[in-house]
Formats: sequence, structure tokens, C-alpha cells
Amino acid sequence: MAPSLPDDRSSGASGRVASHGRLRGAPALRLHLTLAVGLTICLTAFAFEISRALGGNTLSWAYVFEWPIFAAFALYMWWNLLHDEDGSRPRRAPTGGGSAADGGTASPTEGTPVGTKDDDPDPDLVAWQEYLRTMEAEEARLTEDPGAN
Repeated sequence: MAPSLPDDRSSGASGRVASHGRLRGAPALRLHLTLAVGLTICLTAFAFEISRALGGNTLSWAYVFEWPIFAAFALYMWWNLLHDEDGSRPRRAPTGGGSAADGGTASPTEGTPVGTKDDDPDPDLVAWQEYLRTMEAEEARLTEDPGAN
């Protein structure tokens, strides 16, 4: 007897089941179809290149080995996308008043700059954020007084 899995109604809008961390429903089907198309392309290209290589085209030997590598990478990405659990990887907290869902602002120019692992702000990032703040202030000034140049 196979273990029962939750039906698709228990998955959220994203198509994920929180208890298992495996992609379900329409997103999983799209992922499977994408893999099938990708593997079909890789196998067709492999067969084409091996026929050319056996026919005397020496450059095709490089492609004979390249297409299986592409197929293996497609399988690797398919597996990771299919089994990625929500929250399994640490995510950076949004800066500046929380996320838009929390009622805060999601502007990249507000709040403290995103730091490195040592929480030291990147000087280039600080300069970029200051530049964006300056440009936003200038744009706001021009929209308030369209005649000013």
C-alpha cells in the first residue's frame, strides 16, 4: 500500500506542499514538460552530432560530449527545482520598512544598505543607493514643477 500524499487542494497558490517540500500540481507539470522538451532536444542533437562525427567531421566530436552534459545539467536543475523546500535556503530580509505585503515599502533606496557577510555595507552599493535617492528627489521636484529645468 502506497503512502497517501496530500491532494493538490492542500498546496498553496504556488503549488507547493509545505509538509513535503516538493513541487506539486500545475507548476510540477510545467517543470516535467520543460524537462521532456529539453531532453528531447539534447538527445536529438546528440544523435545528429554522433552521425556527423562518425561521418568524418572531427569538430562534431566535441558536440558529441557536449549534449549529454547539457542533458545532465537539465536533470540536475529539474531535480533541484522539483525538491526545493520553501525556506530551505536562507533568504535576505528586505531592507527599508519590511516587505510590501507587510505594509512597508520595498524600495531599494530606502533603509540601510545590504551588507556583506560581516554586515559591513558595500561602499559601491552605498554610493549607488545615494545616487538613486538623488535621482528620485530630482524626478519628484520636476514632477511637482513641470516648468522648472
